[in-house]
Amino acid sequence: MKVSVQAVAVWGKTAPSHSITAIMITDDQQTIVTGSQEGQICLWDLSSELKISSKEMLFGHTASVTCLAKARE
Repeated sequence: MKVSVQAVAVWGKTAPSHSITAIMITDDQQTIVTGSQEGQICLWDLSSELKISSKEMLFGHTASVTCLAKARE
């Protein structure tokens, strides 16, 4: 089985001021989660046309976010 993966830029025309150090996509493929070197976690909406728009930014970590994982239900 051959799987095709498309590259996605998560910032549009201007790169973000934070350094993305971790990335995860939800099982429903509608949300991208990124972690940054500055300790921020960003949530992004992903449309079926692969258009990305910012959703929210979470603050509070005092160190780099280097890993993201889904929690069990």
